[in-house]
Formats: sequence, C-alpha cells, structure tokens
Amino acid sequence: MAILFSGDFHGNEAGELSFLTKKVLIKKHGQIKYNRIKYHIILGDGGFMWHNKEKTEKFNYKTLANRSFPILCVLGNHEPIYGMNNLKEIDIGIGETVWQINTNPFTAYLKRGKVYHIDGIKFLVLGGALSIDKKSRKPGIEWWEQEYWTKQEEQDLFKLLETENTFDYVISHTGPHHINVRLFERQTFLSEKFSDEAALLNDDVHNKITFREWLCGHWHQEITHHDINTNLVYHYMYKSTKILEKTGNEFELF
Repeated sequence: MAILFSGDFHGNEAGELSFLTKKVLIKKHGQIKYNRIKYHIILGDGGFMWHNKEKTEKFNYKTLANRSFPILCVLGNHEPIYGMNNLKEIDIGIGETVWQINTNPFTAYLKRGKVYHIDGIKFLVLGGALSIDKKSRKPGIEWWEQEYWTKQEEQDLFKLLETENTFDYVISHTGPHHINVRLFERQTFLSEKFSDEAALLNDDVHNKITFREWLCGHWHQEITHHDINTNLVYHYMYKSTKILEKTGNEFELF
C-alpha cells in the first residue's frame, strides 16, 4: 500500500484540485501505483469548511470522491476548524484520533504534536504557521489564536519526545526554521515568513528527534533539499504530488 502527499489545497482557491483528480494522478504515477494509494495527506492549509463557500466545497468533495482513498490534513495556518469546538473526533485505527469533517470522501484533520502509524509508517505530525496576510481586507477571511501552538500543546509535545523520539517521517505545514532560511533567504518577498514561531518550534523539535525525511507545504514551492551534512531530506510541496511506499524496512518516495 502507499500514501499520497500534496501541498496546500486552500479549498481549491487557486485550482489546486486540478492536480489531485483521479485522471491526473494516474497519468503522473501510473495505474499500478495509483491503485496502491491508501491515504492522501494534505500538508496543511486544506482550507475546508470556509463560510460562504459551500457550493465550491460541494464541487471539491464530489471530484475528490471519485478516488477511493480518504483524506487526512495537517493543520495549516488559517484553517477554519481553528474556530470550531464541535468537531467530530473519531478513531480510525492509526494511533491517535482525528477530527472528521466530511464523510464522502472521508476527510479529517490530524492533531499536531501527535504520533500516527499510517500504513505501517511512523509519523510525527506538527502543524501551524505564520499567516503573513493578516492585513488583508478580503471579506470572509479570519484568523485564530490557535494558528500557533498553545503552551500546553508545546509542553505535551516535548514531554512526549522525552520517551519517543525516533520517527520514519515528520509532516508539518511550515518547515524547520533553519531549513526555511537556507532555502528562501534570497527570495526577499518571502522574508516575512521567517518570523514564525511555528517554524522555530519545528527547529526545537528537529534537534530532539531522529527521522528519515521531512515533508511540508506553506511556502508554495516545489523543492527537495538533501542536507549532505546530516543526510536528511526535506520536501517542500505545493501543486506537486508524491507517493510514499514501504516494502519491508525500505522506504521509497517518488
């Protein structure tokens, strides 16, 4: 079996759905690999449940339902579910509970600061990021304090890492701060994103764990960075897709 990864979805605000249809995925990855997909993980900013976008969301779900696998979302920055307290919490057998937001296709948000075992692969799930567009006056746009971790969430996470600190993969919305700066410091239009408490938190986590590779979104870039000093790999994704498979003790991301 396999796991499909993609970057920010934004509720299909910029046509992101066109990269995730059954037809496009089969064309890119082939029918055999497509048939192995068991889950689709969105790396933050799923953008589901925005007010006054019910018609668009209905269309999105109808298209996504043509595929046979559920969707799991990492928490991004301005996700509408941050302002909700009546979400359905369920156990789907991947180690921790998730917040279900839709039935067909099954769509849910993963909790940040938790460990999930998905298709035999051990993930540390982080999340959140700085919203640099808070000055926007676009109608219907909202922000919530929960975009950043609470002190209790941070304490719980680092307590967890005292006894559990080895993972196959880390998935988050923004990347670790030191990698963000290394990749994007010359792109001055992105400089605002460097003042990000969530990325700095990712750095603190990075220094306490071992892992194979790190996948994230947020930057709207398509970059795979191999740190030759640590032999670690970081995948920054947006409209691209990757499939992760595990065979025995071997991992392949393509």
